[in-house]
Amino acid sequence: MTISTSLHPLLSYYGDDLTGSTDVMEALASNGVPTVLFMDQPDAAMLERFSHCRAVGLAGTSRSETPDWMHENLTPAFEWLKSLNADICHYKVCSTFDSSPTVGNIGTAVEIGKSVFEQALVPLLVGAPQLKRYTAFGHLFAAYQGEVYRIDRHPVMSRHPVTPMTEADLRLHMAKQTELKTKLADLSMLAGRDADERVYALCRDHDGILLFDVDGPQSQQQAGRQLWRIRKDGGWFIVGSSGVEYALLSAWHAAHLTEAVDAFPLPGKVDRLAVVSGSVSPTTERQIRTALGDGFNGIGLDPVELVGEGGGLALEKAVATGIESLKAGRSVVLHTALGPSADKGGEIDRVAGSRHRLGRMLGEILRRLVETEKLGRAVIAGGDTSSHALRELHVQALTTLLPLPQTPGSPLCTAHGNYAATNGLQIALKGGQVGSDGYFAQIRDGLRD
Repeated sequence: MTISTSLHPLLSYYGDDLTGSTDVMEALASNGVPTVLFMDQPDAAMLERFSHCRAVGLAGTSRSETPDWMHENLTPAFEWLKSLNADICHYKVCSTFDSSPTVGNIGTAVEIGKSVFEQALVPLLVGAPQLKRYTAFGHLFAAYQGEVYRIDRHPVMSRHPVTPMTEADLRLHMAKQTELKTKLADLSMLAGRDADERVYALCRDHDGILLFDVDGPQSQQQAGRQLWRIRKDGGWFIVGSSGVEYALLSAWHAAHLTEAVDAFPLPGKVDRLAVVSGSVSPTTERQIRTALGDGFNGIGLDPVELVGEGGGLALEKAVATGIESLKAGRSVVLHTALGPSADKGGEIDRVAGSRHRLGRMLGEILRRLVETEKLGRAVIAGGDTSSHALRELHVQALTTLLPLPQTPGSPLCTAHGNYAATNGLQIALKGGQVGSDGYFAQIRDGLRD
């Protein structure tokens, strides 16, 4: 049974990168909220194709963009999302919150949304226990290899090649990106009997940001109830990770706004899978090395060559090598790095815009492999890479095909659009830190875990 769509959407959202956008889509679709994610603002006909959806997303690239880019691009995006008249409009950021004053500035996004939605207070929620991300008394923690670290001591995120997290207190981190003051609804406040009154007191006459702590299921439920309770009519702009959706879902369930969802059927195994990876994460490195032991051919690509003057020749060589493996019946992983030690970001950054160009070239490589070999399933690894690569596949929208509850944030999706070769393509988009070591074989085999 489908909930009537005569109601306005429960939620609209903008994802600051593609893998983050599919993360939200998976969380909602898995919990009884039919969701569509558009690559660009759709025309009326495309929007009508998904009129049954209760949530509508717009995938973006702002995580890797400048504040000037944000002012030019986020303003019309937020205005379009506002026109959908959803109860909540969510600006989705990565749960590791990596950002800086010059790249992926979350404070700038808050200011733009605050202006478009004409609201004094902007809620902020980052903790997502489902992703092993936690906030306690304003500080962010994240798991890595079974251990939980304060984000400024995290083995990966504290050393991120573009936006290293050197501050765990999110109030101080935000102070570097905006002059807006950040207040905190901490764990003790949310757990108290007078939580409603104290949250109202924080909201009263506050012109700025209100951060909600989330460190587990109980505080997540409490934060979700507060977000839904204090929302304003005409659309309520919220910033945060997919923890926003996980928190709101409990409030929506309590209000009978969602329903149980039927199990997603397994899509079955494909004989060949193509993967392109622009990630330098050690998590992706382990996944690539594991895939090589699971029957995949690995093809190393030099990212400096791809974005250099001879990039066209390097691209053609990559395509030819990939096709050779696929024709031999082997799945293939084409990668620009095997972990942080192989990162050539410093050389790439010598030419402005090269990172974005690299993502687009990986997308073109993948499209050529899909077209030539008529592949039905593919993977793009790397958050920033996915945002730029998928557009080269001429995909206009995504829906969830198979949620992966053991590694949330990396679902298998169905691609929709007017381009025949990729309309109906099954594709997974994986952030650098997401997924188990056997992720690529899992997607090839169409398994939940």
